[in-house]
Amino acid sequence: MVVPAFATPDVVVIGLGPGGEEVAGRLADAGLDVVGVDERLLGGECPYWGCIPSKIMVRAGNLVAEAHRVPGSAGTCHVHTEWAPVARHVRAATDNWDDKVAVDRLTGRGARFLRGYGRLTGPHEVTVLHSGGDTETVLRPSRAIVLAVGSRPVAPPVPGLAGTGYWTNRDLIETPELPESLLVLGGGAVGLELGQALQRMGCAVTVLESQPRLLAREEPEAAELLTRVLTTEGVSVHTGTEAASVAWSGDRFTVTGRRGERLGAQRLLVAAGRRVELDRLGVSVLGVPLDARALPVDERMRVPGAPGVWAVGDATGKGAFTHMAMYQADIAVRAILGQGGRAAEYHAVPRVTFTDPEIGAVGLTEAQARDRGLAVRTGWTDLAASSRGFVHGRGSEGFVKLVAADGHLVGATAAGPSGGEVLGLLTLAVQTRTPLADLAATIWAYPTFHRAVGAALQPLL
Repeated sequence: MVVPAFATPDVVVIGLGPGGEEVAGRLADAGLDVVGVDERLLGGECPYWGCIPSKIMVRAGNLVAEAHRVPGSAGTCHVHTEWAPVARHVRAATDNWDDKVAVDRLTGRGARFLRGYGRLTGPHEVTVLHSGGDTETVLRPSRAIVLAVGSRPVAPPVPGLAGTGYWTNRDLIETPELPESLLVLGGGAVGLELGQALQRMGCAVTVLESQPRLLAREEPEAAELLTRVLTTEGVSVHTGTEAASVAWSGDRFTVTGRRGERLGAQRLLVAAGRRVELDRLGVSVLGVPLDARALPVDERMRVPGAPGVWAVGDATGKGAFTHMAMYQADIAVRAILGQGGRAAEYHAVPRVTFTDPEIGAVGLTEAQARDRGLAVRTGWTDLAASSRGFVHGRGSEGFVKLVAADGHLVGATAAGPSGGEVLGLLTLAVQTRTPLADLAATIWAYPTFHRAVGAALQPLL
């Protein structure tokens, strides 16, 4: 559908990742005239470079690891890894980085789509610079502007890094060939998931993290476990190592640390965080400082002081997760349609690092709870001990840690083969503030990994 050079739809949505697409589609379903704007692929990071393709790589690595566990448990097994099937699977899942299916899905619901860069040029005005840069469309929506612009990878200001052929997660996801070696700058979820997957497929991986431990925002026990497992698998882990300079010869990177360490690899993956480009979005017209890290929002996802403007997803600073964008999208849609319902709450936000073992966490860590002045009590149990031997060999490492205050859980971590799945019941417990006595009265199925939650509860009773 063609949008004229000047239009007055009901709603404009800038950014069509999972949250923005959900808002645009549901408002169009409700009969509103909706224009969605995105300069890249409709669907955003998750289906093309994030959640979906990265988990294809993680799954491939896990299959290799599981095959190596056959000897001693189920006979013998010879493993020969190949990257080509993994790359083909990724290309198929992303439609070779083509969003026609997604565009048709959205426009089929009645929304209109503009490919271009959308920018706020007034409190109730969006100007779209179309792909190619030679035409513009001015949109003045009568009902709402929804900002769902997502975030982009950032590179630290390391001398020598800019202008090199370093990879972001997008470059790695798209690679048709497995590199011989990989340096990962950053020990967070993205770097560790992709690094472990490539190591298992036959790439020599080195991880550099400037903080004293991996997964700095999670429980220290999770970092200790993951460091031990990765090191055992052959990943070279360097924590407390800050990059001082980067050299690139065209086919090899060398990173020099502050203490003089020199580490080299064929490829360099920069996985050191992401940022929302609010300055590029033109948020100053809303009274938001250009150096702000996120857009302020109230409990209904409205931007304070900017009537008719909502924001969802990474741009709000509440967590760069697809599930957060979808959660906020539902609240924004209901607010725009005047449907009411529950307001946003963030005390039970789940997060999963899809390494092996999987690290699932929700709510506050022990340190965060203590920093808030809560009277904290913790419960902990070893997963292998709780399993009582029904899982043998490597692959059963893990633990459950519970953080309690005021008679209920305020946070929890489930690390192990099914950490992300066990997290479901823990998220519900934190969300509903279920009394510890009620949790303790639960009958835990045997033999299951989630049974470890019952064991971890015992010190809290």
